[in-house]
Amino acid sequence: MAAESDSLRRARPLLGTFVEIAVAGAPRAAMEVAVEAAFGAIEKVHRLMSFHDSASDIGRLNREAAARAVAIDAWTFEVLEMAADLHRRSNGLFDIAVAPALQRLGLLPDDGENRRRSAIGTADGIDLLARSRVRFCDPGIRIDLGGIAKGFAVDRAVETLRRAGMPQGFVNAGGDLATFGAMPMSVDLRNPRDPGRILCRIEIKDEALASTGGGFDPFHSPDAAGCAIVDPRSQRPTRRLAGATVRAPSCMIADALTKLVMIDPQSAIALLKQERAGALIVSGDGEVSVTREWDGALAA
Repeated sequence: MAAESDSLRRARPLLGTFVEIAVAGAPRAAMEVAVEAAFGAIEKVHRLMSFHDSASDIGRLNREAAARAVAIDAWTFEVLEMAADLHRRSNGLFDIAVAPALQRLGLLPDDGENRRRSAIGTADGIDLLARSRVRFCDPGIRIDLGGIAKGFAVDRAVETLRRAGMPQGFVNAGGDLATFGAMPMSVDLRNPRDPGRILCRIEIKDEALASTGGGFDPFHSPDAAGCAIVDPRSQRPTRRLAGATVRAPSCMIADALTKLVMIDPQSAIALLKQERAGALIVSGDGEVSVTREWDGALAA
């Protein structure tokens, strides 16, 4: 980034984490306006795609889409289209209909609907219709976009900054981040087995990065919590890996692919290649490996 006098950095609590936006190389007033607009884009995604808000698109779909087609915002529809495509290409491993399993595990709030269901649906039962309308063919379907929406929000914020004429910057939403501009950005990757330690440092430029592993709250414990990525085949949290980081052209893709790598790293290889993405994988015993598409050395 440029010198402090030629840069601007702001942070706000959004998307269940802290979102940091930084820009450089433009007049101060223009940077202020651009950053405010970028936060506006993230706030829109938060408002549309929150599982916790009954008035959000996701809240309305979970409540009404089994009975009728529900019209939603074009942004939400775009994320659902990508989720459906990844579901198909991953043979069902990427499944946004794991919300009931997340509720049973206490990872999402339970409204009591799970106890009234005889079966749990999958994303195969989601119909994406014309004019941004959605219908659930199975009354057991409830969806959560926590595995992809944060990356989409980062992409929309970066797009907003670019359109505002910002030459350099980054958006970081709790480790899901994207950069743009001529200067590379150094990123420290946290060790998923020991969150107090840095695993390595990498440089990214005009690309996105997302990491997934055990939860970590430095205000309550220095240790990593259990993984919140659910394998749709077992409806249980995956235990295959300690963590994974994916670098990709877009943050939405990087965000989603980390979940597939965590669930089944071998099956994810084909999708990584298709998306021009690379993965860094940390096994349960701490062994670090990277795919062929991972670009860049690992500096301890």
